[in-house]
Amino acid sequence: MKRIILHVPLILFALAACQAAPQGSTVTQSGAAMSSNHSQNPYYSRTDTTKLDLPDEVWKKVLSPELYAVARKGETERAFTGKYWNYEGLGTYYCAACGNALFRSDAKFASTCGWPSFFETVRPGSVEYREDNSYGMMRTEVLCGRCDAHLGHVFDDGPPPTGKRFCMNSVSLDFEPDSN
Repeated sequence: MKRIILHVPLILFALAACQAAPQGSTVTQSGAAMSSNHSQNPYYSRTDTTKLDLPDEVWKKVLSPELYAVARKGETERAFTGKYWNYEGLGTYYCAACGNALFRSDAKFASTCGWPSFFETVRPGSVEYREDNSYGMMRTEVLCGRCDAHLGHVFDDGPPPTGKRFCMNSVSLDFEPDSN
């Protein structure tokens, strides 16, 4: 019983760290469903790895409002509402803003934090990291390595072999199933 009581504050802090979002700026599951339509985005490519450096007004034109809010403004979707938080399909997760490969489904795990979680990226350089001290917390923000889209945060409480928990927003991800 004593061990459980000691772990409760840590668990609550971890959940709060993932959930922090600006007031009135949550994104719902409908935004995740819209992110798979890329007909208006000429910068979306699953093969081009060239670094993108586009002005904010260009992103605002080519991304859905929900994806723009998360990817370009750093907002967060509500826990347990995203399209992929408990999804178990086999395949690859891509950046919904630019198409960059990010994670494989075999690196996904059930973290119970309410967002899709992964213990490693698909390749070195697929993501970049930035210090995030917002909301009185010290966290590490995860950005797309190609377009700098905000994806979520990474924590040091994940499973082996890396011990990492990449806590991602579903709206920032696209998924392509493996072909049989």
